Amino acid sequence: MKYFLVTLHMEGLKIIKSKVIWIIAAAFSIAPLMAGFFMFVLKDPALAESTGLVGAQAQVAGEANWQSYLDLHAQMIAVGGIFVFGFVTSWIFGREYVDNTVKDLLTLPYSRAVIVISKFLASFITNIALSAYIVTFGFFIGWIVGLPQWSSAIVVPSLYVILIVTMLTIILSTPVAFFASYSRGYLAPVGFVIMTLIFSQIVAAVGHGDYFPWAIPALYSGLTGENIINWSSLIIIGITSLLGFLSTLYWWLFADQH
Repeated sequence: MKYFLVTLHMEGLKIIKSKVIWIIAAAFSIAPLMAGFFMFVLKDPALAESTGLVGAQAQVAGEANWQSYLDLHAQMIAVGGIFVFGFVTSWIFGREYVDNTVKDLLTLPYSRAVIVISKFLASFITNIALSAYIVTFGFFIGWIVGLPQWSSAIVVPSLYVILIVTMLTIILSTPVAFFASYSRGYLAPVGFVIMTLIFSQIVAAVGHGDYFPWAIPALYSGLTGENIINWSSLIIIGITSLLGFLSTLYWWLFADQH
């Protein structure tokens, strides 16, 4: 446990001191800003059209209220989170190879399994923090826009959906860690993330999103109008996440890192 806490602290310092995470957070801030823009347009379509803003495109966001606004956040995290959380994971694992520090890391008197688990937990915490930041920023923008129908009966269930969507999306990043480790860099894992995004849209469009892991969080987020997820979908996500974790662990334990 002592070694685990030391390695976790070490990973935390790498993340906090790097500019990459802060750049990612700034880029992810576009999501609540866009959601707030849509709500502004929906509140007064005539004003938006008279000032050059297009109101018709914003109709996909629903009505200008807290329910639609928070639903939109869940959907953006489900879709955008695949890329953002995946990139964070690929950076945490791949940077050791890109910066040529993996050899130094493996000379430390810690088990490789401890290092891998620490990286996974650091990635999980970082992605949770990013999601919490986006939601908090989103609340701030919602209050500025002056959205109606604020109530705990709306906010609490919506936050629950956002939390589940966030968790499902994050744990689907474990295969990304394997590709970052196997390819010893960022290019392959980012390519894998982009591929999963494309295929999730295609598979969901043909009606089989329940069976494709990376499409399931978006379906649960209400992108199709309902917040429903079945046990088979949860099992598929669990198996995918476990395979990614075990593959990464196996690679770090037995592959030649030199």
